[in-house]
Amino acid sequence: MESITTTSYAVHFNDNAFTELNKYLAVNTYSKVFVLVDENTEIHCLPVFKELMADAFSFDVITIKAGEENKNIETCNQVWLALSEMDADRKSLLINLGGGVVTDLGGFVASTYKRGIDFINIPTTLLAMVDASVGGKTGVDLGSLKNQIGVINQPKMVLVASLFLKTLEERQLHSGFAEMLKHGLIKDISYWEELKVMETFEDIDEDIVTSVSIKNEVVLKDPTEQHLRKILNFGHTLGHAVESYFLENDAKKTLLHGEAIAIGMILEAYLSHQLSGLPLEDLADIKKTFLKRYPKVDFTGEDIKAILSMLKFDKKNTHGNINFVLLKSIGEPVIDVKIPNDLYNAAFAYYKD
Repeated sequence: MESITTTSYAVHFNDNAFTELNKYLAVNTYSKVFVLVDENTEIHCLPVFKELMADAFSFDVITIKAGEENKNIETCNQVWLALSEMDADRKSLLINLGGGVVTDLGGFVASTYKRGIDFINIPTTLLAMVDASVGGKTGVDLGSLKNQIGVINQPKMVLVASLFLKTLEERQLHSGFAEMLKHGLIKDISYWEELKVMETFEDIDEDIVTSVSIKNEVVLKDPTEQHLRKILNFGHTLGHAVESYFLENDAKKTLLHGEAIAIGMILEAYLSHQLSGLPLEDLADIKKTFLKRYPKVDFTGEDIKAILSMLKFDKKNTHGNINFVLLKSIGEPVIDVKIPNDLYNAAFAYYKD
């Protein structure tokens, strides 16, 4: 598979990925190399990484607790202290081996340690491969509020190896697949049509490349999310609010990112039908496709009220306005849409119906 070039680095795939890593380390003299993992990737992915590297270079391992609930500044502090105690200097390299929590947090830690050290991302979940691999967004959550603290800073390279997907349970694969479906909805109707009938994840390599290419095309045109890049947030305004609510509510089962975003895409597709002309048959298609893969979640009136109260924290908000990405049609998004308050409950009613 051919590598994909972004503004300042390349995304390399499968066998070529680790060849490129060896080449890179051979010509870049780092004082020390560190590999950041969480408790899960330390068990399932680090041994694979070590075998692939075959002792090509030495490194120290830093382990953090797994889970979105640990994507916070306290965990960053633990990693900063670990780097300091192991004598990391400004010429050190941090390799982030894990899902989106590890790559987001690790990228932020590297971007701020000693005012910035180099980092490389090796995403090990489908979600991280197709979402966190391009764009340079790093950061952590503020309490239960998603990605409130962070910077945009680019890695030196990203290595996508589908062999790591073998370490995932089916639920995690479906979570990442929601972002791939989103790429079809915002950019390519034929890609949407292809993905929605997929029954297994066995031959997904080319689709991973397609998703990375779609996101890269958008980011190249708008790296700092002033205009076009906002389309990548379809489903995320309400989806992030749902995810945050379930994350902070001990009485609720925590939703994976893709599960929450799938709900958000149904809700925002309904808003699209009401406000931006999304045809009714497309709305029905979107709802049917997501509910086929993602079990329906029951929302009480109190749940909905609490979720809507979280919209004021969305990162896309400006001048007190909540800005939505909606669809005119599948493959044709529209940005910065304001939503009448009476439509929110109607959207949840449509989801629940």
